[in-house]
Amino acid sequence: MINSDAFSYINVLDKAADASYKRETIIANNIANAATPTYKRKDLEFQELLEKELKATGYRDIDQAVKNVRLSSLNPDVYTDYPGFSYRIDKNNVDIDTENVELASEQLRYQTITTGINQEFQHFKTAIGS
Repeated sequence: MINSDAFSYINVLDKAADASYKRETIIANNIANAATPTYKRKDLEFQELLEKELKATGYRDIDQAVKNVRLSSLNPDVYTDYPGFSYRIDKNNVDIDTENVELASEQLRYQTITTGINQEFQHFKTAIGS
């Protein structure tokens, strides 16, 4: 993490990339445990956390909100999704089709975030004149 207002977007995107990568790993683990009796799917929600933290800054301007977001609060927790629910006899609640869609979606999100980080660094490079 870089401590400068100039890097505010990069710092937030860095947190988003970490969360996205972690969620990909969790989804892959769900897929790996799709046939494990009593396994309950796990997940991680970053988008709602980020939205909450941006609103908590009190700024309506996105630049000011990103600049003032508390990065230490952007650490999402892993949770068990519907721990008491299962439509299967073996009490597992993983739907392999849903997990595959979620994994593809998260991979696209991660690629988009890393593209955003690269573009932010490209802006700095352009500003420096290199």
